[in-house]
Amino acid sequence: MAGWSKWLWGGMGWAMFGPIGGIMGYALGSMSENTRGFQSNYQGFSRGAPTKGGDFGSALLILFAAVMKADGELKKSELEFVKTFFIKQFGRNFAQDRIRLFQEILKQDFPLKDVCLQIKANMDHPARLQMIHVLFGLSQADGHVHPLEVKVIHTIANYLGISANDFESIQAMFYKNTTAAYKILEITPDSTDSEVKKSFRKMASKFHPDKVHHLGEEFQKMAEEKFKSVNDAYQQIKKERGIN
Repeated sequence: MAGWSKWLWGGMGWAMFGPIGGIMGYALGSMSENTRGFQSNYQGFSRGAPTKGGDFGSALLILFAAVMKADGELKKSELEFVKTFFIKQFGRNFAQDRIRLFQEILKQDFPLKDVCLQIKANMDHPARLQMIHVLFGLSQADGHVHPLEVKVIHTIANYLGISANDFESIQAMFYKNTTAAYKILEITPDSTDSEVKKSFRKMASKFHPDKVHHLGEEFQKMAEEKFKSVNDAYQQIKKERGIN
């Protein structure tokens, strides 16, 4: 455990136990690891510290579990998505240990609302938007976004204080149809060209990768996917309308 405990404890510094700390601690206990240092490793951390990539990853462990259990079926494709996520964001060396921890979390029943409220209290808005985007990526891992998973993600978004427009914008990035580009920009097909341009500037600012620079370089790369979706939507509408 020594090799990856630094990631775990450091990543949850802002949690100060709470529901997230309790869930992680229970999972570690179930793994029959040495958890004697659990409490002492929290000392020295305090609420209000800037959110880091490890905080984001720790919270996602639990939200991943909530989404995966939504349709009553744990799919291999979704587990592979989680594994790949850990490898890309934190390196291959520790991916196996995190998957073991995640598998223990999957066995638990936990208060989703309490977890989300703890995240909301400790994580800024751009990071929470990025979180919803990642959860949709998980849901789409098997090539189909299940309605029950969308329902859970929507519930999570509500608890996290994500607006309906922002939720629909991110959701539209995973549903390609004739109106998706407009939903991504949070406008309607009857919007004027001026409104299209204005909305693009607003959304480009909201989803700019620099907004999550505090989470680390790896999460900035993920944020670039959202930013690209916004730009692609704008380019599609410009082409359809002949906007210069």
